[in-house]
Amino acid sequence: MRKKGDLPSKPCAACGLPFAWRKKWERDWDAVKYCSERCRRAVKSAGAGS
Repeated sequence: MRKKGDLPSKPCAACGLPFAWRKKWERDWDAVKYCSERCRRAVKSAGAGS
């Protein structure tokens, strides 16, 4: 078992906060851009209004 501190992380494209790797993102970690569904929705709604 890996320690939480040893997991890869990257910044969220919406809020800029770092988020760590999760098991459910195992196959598409490179495609994950947002830390949460809320951030994903915020970016999509901001883009639609422009």
